[in-house]
Amino acid sequence: MFSFFKKKKKIEEVVEEIKVEETPGIEEETIVTTQDKDLSSDINENTQDKEIVEDVHVNELIVENEVEEEKKGFFARALAKTVENLNTIIPIKKEKISFEDIEEILIEADMEYEIIEKAMDGLEPMIARKDLRHRLVMLFEHAPYVDMNNLPKPFVQLIIGVNGAGKTTTIAKLASRLKKENKTVLLGAGDTFRAAAIEQLSTWAAKIDVPIIKTKQGHDASAVAYDSISSGIAKDFDHVIIDTAGRLQTQTNLSNELKKIVKVCAKAMPNAPHQKLMILDGTQGNSAIAQAKAFHEMVGIDGIIVTKLDGTAKGGALFSISNRLELPIFFVGIGEKAEDLIEFSPSSFVDSLLDGIYSK
Repeated sequence: MFSFFKKKKKIEEVVEEIKVEETPGIEEETIVTTQDKDLSSDINENTQDKEIVEDVHVNELIVENEVEEEKKGFFARALAKTVENLNTIIPIKKEKISFEDIEEILIEADMEYEIIEKAMDGLEPMIARKDLRHRLVMLFEHAPYVDMNNLPKPFVQLIIGVNGAGKTTTIAKLASRLKKENKTVLLGAGDTFRAAAIEQLSTWAAKIDVPIIKTKQGHDASAVAYDSISSGIAKDFDHVIIDTAGRLQTQTNLSNELKKIVKVCAKAMPNAPHQKLMILDGTQGNSAIAQAKAFHEMVGIDGIIVTKLDGTAKGGALFSISNRLELPIFFVGIGEKAEDLIEFSPSSFVDSLLDGIYSK
């Protein structure tokens, strides 16, 4: 899931191989004492170790820069409509932009005014890019560190969201990402309420070649969740991703069903679901916050996935979503293809936004 850490691990493995290899000795005619030999050997070993460490550090920086540049490219595409809209306010890029113009830019990008005040408090009347960048990145401070090498098995994810947010497609994208990382994935078609929801997820499962647990429309969704987790345990799957019915927070019957699913997951496996992810439609901007808050109060959301970011001029809403909910944004969707789901990087996101309004 986190490609940078995979690349870093590969570098470290190469380094370990280098360290265990024996370096052929070079015969010398000069006679040296045993003490001199030991000292000479230590110096050579220390020098080699230092060179290895330096090489690793350089390689890590190269990999990290490559990953960040790749992410910036994705976010530039995701924010294209947002930036295009902002350019009507600031048509010419500048080194410093006035407080009032920045305020107007962020409001136009659908960032809540309270969050704007928080980000800009104490800044100079003419704002440099680096100062604004630091403040905007800090708004995403809720993002946690997730050790993807130390997950329970199977790692159970419950996917929550209203109809039309892109829930089914996002599940397929998550499964596809995991498959590319050589993880085994099982899907659970827990949306037994909406007509054709089971068929749609089944079609995606066949397309990306992952197994699925399903039942008929109208059947007990919590039973699907239980069977999915039980099958995941029995067949030693790495991940189980369970869909749930798209619902509004005002639908009491479906809200109660969601709470029941969470309880049943815990019966199937202690501490499951390990992650409850809320899917939010990026085109709704800040109006999605009330939705997410209600679900968070209902079952406790662990993180957000924002979809359709490439189709909206409201990219600034992500600042408000993360800050108001005090939840991390894990992924953003920028298209319909399986690969159009990318890890959210606060720094890459902010840089892509500022590239559109500041001169370099």
